[in-house]
Amino acid sequence: MCIGLLAAQPAAHAAEPLRLVLATATPGGGFPAYGEALAAAIREVDPDLTLELRASKGSTENLVLLRDGQVDLGLVQGEYAYAALAGQGIPPAVTVVAPVYAAPGLFVVPADSPVRRIDDLRGQPVALGTRSSGLTAMGRTILRGAGLDPEHDIRPLLLDHAGDGPAMVRDGRAAALFGGGTGWPGFRAMAEGPGGARFLGPSATAIPAILAASPSLRRITVPPGTFPGQDAAIETVGSWSFILGRPGLDPAAVARLVAAIDTARPALARRLAHERPSDPRDLAAAIPADWLHPATAAYLRQSGTP
Repeated sequence: MCIGLLAAQPAAHAAEPLRLVLATATPGGGFPAYGEALAAAIREVDPDLTLELRASKGSTENLVLLRDGQVDLGLVQGEYAYAALAGQGIPPAVTVVAPVYAAPGLFVVPADSPVRRIDDLRGQPVALGTRSSGLTAMGRTILRGAGLDPEHDIRPLLLDHAGDGPAMVRDGRAAALFGGGTGWPGFRAMAEGPGGARFLGPSATAIPAILAASPSLRRITVPPGTFPGQDAAIETVGSWSFILGRPGLDPAAVARLVAAIDTARPALARRLAHERPSDPRDLAAAIPADWLHPATAAYLRQSGTP
């Protein structure tokens, strides 16, 4: 009952300062951009709730930071989140506090590139992402489903910083860059840069194999016009990313945070114009209910989400 009341009445705590540390990722990637936008959007609806952003190596390090109690919250990509949450047992060590967004996985190449499909990347240098990024894991899964060994059939390039990828493609060091999310900074840099870009998803025959190999992935359609010069829909796969909470994270803090995220969706949409705003209700279809933080589960029940 207490959790439900806290979720229902976040305004009652609006004057009480609350600071939560959120681990993101390396500069230039989607997680730092999302963290900055989320922190600013929340300030609009609850000025005394502060998200302190901490740069990290990405999803894998964020899981370690959470389990060690060094941060309150961490952004974790779907494949790593599913593996971590499914293997914890009951009660889980970390829990899902809120969704980030569903990120379609795509390869991007210059518009004038001879690469027309994923198989054309065979033998080519491909920037897959940073070593600890969940997007890098997704890229490997998609390559395997498309019939390419990500360690031997391409020349995988792992980045020190997520923002390094577009320049590597532009100057020829990489034939393609893998990423995820329609607003992902690397995609936007490529699509809006000189000469434009093209985006590649797996073939229709490869998608079922990819989905069978990874329970965290979902079929996603990228509508025409999502990127400059994109005339046709792109069929691909992708996954949700999540805000995870450390073990023992205060239910009152989570209730207030989730209510603020829900209320701040219009403000978040203004800052992330190319992404669908985070909606806590999306969690009902994205993950098993027992992975949720109890305060998040209470908020969803009160909002009428099954």
